[in-house]
Amino acid sequence: MTSVMKHHFTNPPIKIEVFFYLCYCKQNCSDVVEGEIIMKIIDLHCDALLKLWEDRNRSFTNASKVETNYERLRKGNVKVQLFAIFIEPHFSSDIKFQIALEQIDLFHTEIIEKHENIKKIERWEEVDKLEEGEIGAVLTLEGADAFGNDLTKLRTFYQLGVKSIGLTWNNGNLCADGVGETRGGGLTELGFEVVRLNNDYGVWTDVSHLSQAGFWDVINVSDFPVATHSNSMTICDHRRNLTDEQAQAIFKKNGFIGLVFNPPFINGKDQASYDDIVKHIDHFSALGGVEHIAFGSDFDGIINYVKNLEHAGKYQKFINHLLKYYSEEEVKGFAYENVFNKLSRL
Repeated sequence: MTSVMKHHFTNPPIKIEVFFYLCYCKQNCSDVVEGEIIMKIIDLHCDALLKLWEDRNRSFTNASKVETNYERLRKGNVKVQLFAIFIEPHFSSDIKFQIALEQIDLFHTEIIEKHENIKKIERWEEVDKLEEGEIGAVLTLEGADAFGNDLTKLRTFYQLGVKSIGLTWNNGNLCADGVGETRGGGLTELGFEVVRLNNDYGVWTDVSHLSQAGFWDVINVSDFPVATHSNSMTICDHRRNLTDEQAQAIFKKNGFIGLVFNPPFINGKDQASYDDIVKHIDHFSALGGVEHIAFGSDFDGIINYVKNLEHAGKYQKFINHLLKYYSEEEVKGFAYENVFNKLSRL
């Protein structure tokens, strides 16, 4: 624990709004112990669409292999879930747009249409209009490979409701290099144009998989830079994590970092604990980021797990552990409000 957070060990009384969530979750959050605090969650990244696309027999309602299925989202009190469109890099470039459209179709037919209280978020202000018991669902795109150099296809994604775009996965493409590309190049002219279009459409530019050079190019151009699923490289030296300089650059642009629950990015091992995540929270907070920390689980895209955080249904256990170290207001920020409070600028 760093000294910056030591004064937050005393938890304040439960507020009326939290009591309201306790009443709501009594029937939906079966793992919650009486007296525990329940908080809304915004999760910035999952790969459920890929799992549904890979096996059309999987049910989003309750399939055990879908870590962010409907029942688990309700159990974990996830208020807004971002669903990434992701195409594996081995697919031919001429079919990637079609695969992306198929995943978007599954988003509508399997997630939205079959669950009346899951609402598609097409404008950020709609998050504030979600009613009690409703879950907001947001489309995102992980990798510009899905549209290549065709800006008409990109605009189609905007029109279909995509609200966050990561230019790359780990590989390079026509827009930029990812962290796994040995060349380590920055943005191409096409990449710069995509970021400017994101600005025009009020869409986040996600830096989580970008090369170092690409990251700084985005910071210089993007109005809405975010890292939806990354941790601190100082705490865990992995190429997918952020340096202190990168984290502070995101904070200065009023962006946020979604902590990812993949143990290799947390402690470099196959399993991690809640306290291993706390180390990343402490470090980002010490850098001035307490109001810029969020969660981006990467559920359905990982194969190793944090103990007692194997799926979205475990979120409230994790939240109540964080309350041992941070104030209620700070944990509410990490869970929901840090992101929610920044949506107004979009």
